[in-house]
Amino acid sequence: MPEPLPLLMDSAYEDDQTRQLALDFGWIPVVPPRKTRLQPWEYDRLLYRRRNEVERLFRRLKGFRRIFSRFDKLDVMYLAFLHFALIVEALR
Repeated sequence: MPEPLPLLMDSAYEDDQTRQLALDFGWIPVVPPRKTRLQPWEYDRLLYRRRNEVERLFRRLKGFRRIFSRFDKLDVMYLAFLHFALIVEALR
């Protein structure tokens, strides 16, 4: 069986049901507990901090109008342009 992967979650989704659903699917939820929790849990703080990088990448990809508007009719063309946009972002 493959090793469970971390699931970076927004702090708005830190409730017990959502965390349990992630665990049921075989993911490790990475989300900080609210300060008012009686029994807070441990989480990977460094990995959660990197979640911001993913959000910033999606914001930059929205600058490519062709991606978020889904102009391409074929999935293969959409995926090709998505790869192109990711390469452009990596070269910046």
